[in-house]
Amino acid sequence: MNTSTSTPTLSNRVLNLKPSITVSLNNRAKALKASGVDILGFAAGEPDFDTPQPIKDAAIKAMLDGQTKYTPTLGDMVTRDCIANKLVTENNILGLTGEHVAIGAGGKHVLYSSIQCLFDFPADGQEPWEMLLPTPAWVSYRPICELSGGVVREIDAGPESDFRITAQQLKDAITPRSRLLILNSPSNPCGTMYSESDLRELAAVIHESRDIAPNLVVLSDEIYEKIVYGDTPHFSIGSIPEIADRVITLNGMSKAYAMTGWRIGYVAMPGEFGKRFIKAIGTLQGQMTTNITSFNYAAIREAITNPEVAQTVEMMRNAFASRAKLIMDRMSEIPGVTCPTPTGAFYVFPDVSALFGKTSAAGTKIADAPSLSEAMLDEAHIAFVPGNDFGGISGNHLRISFACSDEQINAGMDRFEGFVEGLK
Repeated sequence: MNTSTSTPTLSNRVLNLKPSITVSLNNRAKALKASGVDILGFAAGEPDFDTPQPIKDAAIKAMLDGQTKYTPTLGDMVTRDCIANKLVTENNILGLTGEHVAIGAGGKHVLYSSIQCLFDFPADGQEPWEMLLPTPAWVSYRPICELSGGVVREIDAGPESDFRITAQQLKDAITPRSRLLILNSPSNPCGTMYSESDLRELAAVIHESRDIAPNLVVLSDEIYEKIVYGDTPHFSIGSIPEIADRVITLNGMSKAYAMTGWRIGYVAMPGEFGKRFIKAIGTLQGQMTTNITSFNYAAIREAITNPEVAQTVEMMRNAFASRAKLIMDRMSEIPGVTCPTPTGAFYVFPDVSALFGKTSAAGTKIADAPSLSEAMLDEAHIAFVPGNDFGGISGNHLRISFACSDEQINAGMDRFEGFVEGLK
């Protein structure tokens, strides 16, 4: 009999992986709410609307019709062609067919697969591949890159530029080891976005850097493309011909169609390298999840093509626009809180550093954004995400999601204002 007292160990890769601060704070807020505390949550990046009924009906019909078996790993070609046609006609990304499209289990899944297919762990004596990451940025980009053997080179932007990097900043950051540039517009966590002219300037730098960084490609995360309400329309950098064959466009059904729980994401990339890239994702995904839920393909096609769904998406967009104005009007009344005007997605990212160094009414010392968030959760019962894990200057900020009703926004801002007024 084995009498050893030793225990198995976990991989360092996982032990060193930092948990998502947005998920952990949202989970804590839910636990408090379940215990009976009146928590107002502003942490989740999830629309509060229900999935439009025609999308549900399409999935139900497909299930009842027997579409419950395995499908090709990357999805049936009818649905992949439907997504490609959407990207060609709506986003002007030319040259796409279904063979250029991969469907996976959510945007995070296809992002993970994409980065795994681009990065390798460095050989002995070799410098690692670099991911260029404009910050503030969504918390999962960095750990997914690092899990693939890459390193992150941050390009910092601040509120004075609405958190947008410049072409010169990008040019200065590119090296021979640059492998991937992440762009996320509209932005999580910032709620701002790049204009067409901004993206054309960045594209020009990428095109001019082909000799310096021959392996550099762009991943444009456009998951919030339909939630836009400023003067700047959404524009896909993959539509610029000079760099189209170097752009991976990532999107999904979660945000625009209120389908977060359906777990459907996709990536597309034109050209011959695009086909190879998508095939590589298929090889990797074949050892992970294989296909997504089979009767969801009908739901994807319904969401993309049904005019009634498009009307519902526009209704949701208008609601987010109204909420953006409401939350900005309310925050402008709170001393020590400043914030760029949101133009897309459903977040504001206010600078709250003027509150650091103060003490709450309950005696909590506010040293930084995490201690501020904890104090507000415990004392004011509002859940805001501290900005620290978003990179760059984010430690001065909070991320506040306004994917909730006007009543909740007003109630939350009342509590936020009251908490700030109690600081001394």
